[in-house]
Amino acid sequence: MYKLFFRLFFSRMDPERAHHLAFRWIRLAARVPVLRTFLAAALAPRHKELRTEALGLRMHGPFGLAAGFDKNAVAIDGMAMLGFDHVEIGTVTGEPQPGNPKKRLFRLVADRALINRMGFNNDGSAAVAERLHARVPVFRTVVGVNIGKTKVVPEAEAAADYVKSTERLARHADYLVVNVSSPNTPGLRNLQATESLRPLLTAVREAADRTVTGRRVPLLVKIAPDLADEDVDAVADLAVELGLDGIIATNTTIAREGLKSPASLTGETGGLSGAPLKERSLEVLRRLYARVGDRITLVGVGGIENAEDAWQRILAGATLVQGYSAFIYEGPFYARAVHKGLAARLNASPYATLAEAVGADTRKAAA
Repeated sequence: MYKLFFRLFFSRMDPERAHHLAFRWIRLAARVPVLRTFLAAALAPRHKELRTEALGLRMHGPFGLAAGFDKNAVAIDGMAMLGFDHVEIGTVTGEPQPGNPKKRLFRLVADRALINRMGFNNDGSAAVAERLHARVPVFRTVVGVNIGKTKVVPEAEAAADYVKSTERLARHADYLVVNVSSPNTPGLRNLQATESLRPLLTAVREAADRTVTGRRVPLLVKIAPDLADEDVDAVADLAVELGLDGIIATNTTIAREGLKSPASLTGETGGLSGAPLKERSLEVLRRLYARVGDRITLVGVGGIENAEDAWQRILAGATLVQGYSAFIYEGPFYARAVHKGLAARLNASPYATLAEAVGADTRKAAA
């Protein structure tokens, strides 16, 4: 039903306009008590065997919404209503910014992919912090906060900008993510180099600890799929050295190989997400797990279209998995289908729990 609706309605609309329209419907539904209860029962059935502990947090399952969909923390309960076990908001920057000029979001339907050059359009960390502070949760869900650099802030002053956001947002975050891997903010990916990343992550860790004294806010870093293998290893080693809680692999890619869509679309600048990212994202995840093992939590994202994709990420080393682009194509039953398929695969596997399955294939390959 949704796929027909998408083909007849959403696919004919500007992608960003369609996003805002769907987003509005989700938010409105979550505000109506009877409707949200009905939708949650239909779209977010719980599978006890999928219960997950990660980052010191308990979750209904391992499958969450990746950053980029709810940039301003306005639909957390709506996304939980649709079945996502955790919701990562953002990317949030130190100061509000409109993002890049429109048109800046493109559907590559033939590739089941998106290209975006949104440019971290968001209300800024002060406004988002105020919104999170005022929020009265309807559904229990883990909320991650993804932070990035304000575009006008020079690269040399990036750490101070991230610290500003950390001081405002850490107390409202179940976990915090440092995003240094979007291709849409000039110079941002330069911060992935370990000589830049070490002081940045150290400053954010210190700010989080200084701001939130009653608990430790888990800190993760999100990396690009376009890193060379040796750079992936360097980030993995740095994460262990600094005592980071996790790595999210991966963000969007600037690569365009093997696409089926017209050149008028594939030639657009920005980050490519969705199915074409699947193979490289999985490779990076395997490499990370081979390097860090169980010492830190890995989050797999990029091209997760269905339960099989999520299961392969778990076997490769991901404790948590996230989706975004496939949600645009699969619709409101996306999370339900992933959960149902994951439960079936776990029950048919030799593993008693999801935790036992994490990294199983990568360990076998190394043996």
